[in-house]
Amino acid sequence: MSIPILNYSLSTHNHRVDSFDYFAGEEQPRIYTTENLPSSSEMDEIIWATYRQIFSEHQILSSTRQPFLESQLRFNQIKLKDFVKGLLMSSQFRYLNYDVNNNYRFVEMCVQRVLGRDVYNEREKLAFSIVIGSQGLQSFFDLLLNSDEYIENFGDDTVPYQRRRIICQRNKGEIPFNLKTPRLDYSFLSKQFMPQLSWSGPVRSFRPQEQKPKAGDPALFFSMLNEISFI
Repeated sequence: MSIPILNYSLSTHNHRVDSFDYFAGEEQPRIYTTENLPSSSEMDEIIWATYRQIFSEHQILSSTRQPFLESQLRFNQIKLKDFVKGLLMSSQFRYLNYDVNNNYRFVEMCVQRVLGRDVYNEREKLAFSIVIGSQGLQSFFDLLLNSDEYIENFGDDTVPYQRRRIICQRNKGEIPFNLKTPRLDYSFLSKQFMPQLSWSGPVRSFRPQEQKPKAGDPALFFSMLNEISFI
């Protein structure tokens, strides 16, 4: 028997935080949909927009492309919602996002990219994290894609987009979630396959180039002694 999802409040302390409202001068999202039988060039834009939303601009690489899923979408064998799920379930998405973050950070990114909003609170993060831990990633993705929120806003044919944001200028206001750099959790830096270097030899004092000891400086004498001791 699977564990039911934890209840959480659908509210924030400030409803304008990361909200999307229609104000003069603000950038409005472009809607990409397959509902009206798009042309070949329009389908290219739709596929690109889906990659951009799910992977973010910083993760769109040749290795993240899914040619088979793209072909199925072009020939109307799958819905755009299925294409989104295929990208989420891909090994590339898992490697670039799940393997390098804890469940809380991963939940936050998926809610932003799939539902087009920020998480309501820490309790929502906890609720979805429990689903990942107890039922796995596929159940988590199904929960997002089959939710009333996703169906009402995007349905089967619309690329998810950021529904709640405040954008005025790039250097002042909030930028879309899919343009933000996916930052890794510090506790997972050891998973980045970086060599861990350790030095067990004597410790030398570092002096910047412009601060080299000059003739007559006592530090010059001590540095000479250190050089002799290392030989």
